[in-house]
Amino acid sequence: MCPDTMLALSGERFHVAYRIAGDETEARARAAEICVDQTIEFPLDLVPRSDILDGIVGRIESLAPVDGQHWEATISYPVEISGLDLMGFLNVVFGTISMKWGIRVERFDLPPALLRAFRGPRFGRGGLRALLGAPDRPLVATALKPLGLAPADLAAQAYRFALGGVDIIKDDHILANHSFCPYRERVERCGEAVRRANRETGYSSLYAPTVPGPVDRMFERAMIAKEAGAGALLVCPGLAGLDMMRCLADDDRLGLPVISNPACQATYATGGEIGLSWRALFGQVARLAGADASIFGHHGSQFAGSERDCREAAAGCESPMGHIRPIFPMPAGGITVGRLPEFIRFYGCDVVFLVSTGLYRPGPDLTANARAFRRAVERPPLTRYAD
Repeated sequence: MCPDTMLALSGERFHVAYRIAGDETEARARAAEICVDQTIEFPLDLVPRSDILDGIVGRIESLAPVDGQHWEATISYPVEISGLDLMGFLNVVFGTISMKWGIRVERFDLPPALLRAFRGPRFGRGGLRALLGAPDRPLVATALKPLGLAPADLAAQAYRFALGGVDIIKDDHILANHSFCPYRERVERCGEAVRRANRETGYSSLYAPTVPGPVDRMFERAMIAKEAGAGALLVCPGLAGLDMMRCLADDDRLGLPVISNPACQATYATGGEIGLSWRALFGQVARLAGADASIFGHHGSQFAGSERDCREAAAGCESPMGHIRPIFPMPAGGITVGRLPEFIRFYGCDVVFLVSTGLYRPGPDLTANARAFRRAVERPPLTRYAD
């Protein structure tokens, strides 16, 4: 074999943990299939060179029982086959096998050679706390609703919420560039409303408009938001693509925190026996794609997901990933002042509570409603909510 045809690989590998349904024999056979399907996707007996078999094909590093019906297989891959980019990496982690039942991505572990390919969150948990002047308490966020209001009405809402001390006031994710609520007018009015409230209160509330499509106009619209004084951006990677969110997060011309919304994305994580775990998708992948906060539905609300899913999502937002910063989990669904002790027991203080109906339903005075929630998260000592 000619030397110039040999693969030049560093030897560094990344590891992915898959949960596989079946007994031990079935799980081992399916893990072997993953090793091939996620790399060469080609019959092993037809591979022309031994260095491809030895260097490219995934390796089963361990296989351990989870319960009577599931096994966890840890499979390693050479970092080079990821292409050292997000799309290539995710294609290796969960490409062809995404069409197969009984395989779920639980988590992954990346070596320095691959982590260096990602900037990760620009601000992360610590950076957002510094922007908001909130060093240790839970943060409060809300969404401007309902769809159908004019820009002036949404701006009036944003102003009242900011007066009450809501930390992040975001567009509802469905707000786009509607004829009845044009994008530029909305972000200019809402951005000014939040800045005006901050001048009056001394708070540092952030307005986070959604960045709507089409994809070829998202950078333009993100820049419009930046120039209008937006303090963050809301992105739906399930619609626009994870790598589009990464591009917006990485762009130094924008330099804004990014909040990841799960619209259309949760289909990857609610199948039980297929897809990605909440730890992987809403935590680890969101961080690689540049999110500073990751929205998901809290268990027991109208959203899918179990108590374990939510704990895993929060864990994925902060588990060690080299230089990739920890980010905020941003649970939504059923959060009220009365239930706040329960939520703090569950998530601790490194969390953004996305409160929607809970800030509208108590009464027509949105500022008073917001102040009540802000006082509740500031109430010292927060540790009294601990179990």
